[in-house]
Amino acid sequence: MTTFDDRERAFENMFAHDQEMLFRIIARRNRLLGEWAAAKMGLTPEETDAYAKATVQAEFEEAGDEDVIRKLVGDLTSAGVDTDEPTVRAAMEEQAVIARRQLIEVK
Repeated sequence: MTTFDDRERAFENMFAHDQEMLFRIIARRNRLLGEWAAAKMGLTPEETDAYAKATVQAEFEEAGDEDVIRKLVGDLTSAGVDTDEPTVRAAMEEQAVIARRQLIEVK
């Protein structure tokens, strides 16, 4: 095995690890974001848990964050919560920071 092969394998492993961490951060962020929205809508703890899970699932509808943002803005508006897209985007950024910190602390 050459040094080049070792380095290539190391980069591949690092890339796979980074992608897994990114997936975990996004999933945790979306769960936290769902809990944030559920609190704004005044949902019960059981409803909050179900809504947070549904928010995580919304990520898989299309690439990027737009599907999650659309879901939250629509649901919050339907529930009579005064909100807009920039507010949800700001909350998403805040929850991403929290999610990243939580995952780092777990290690």
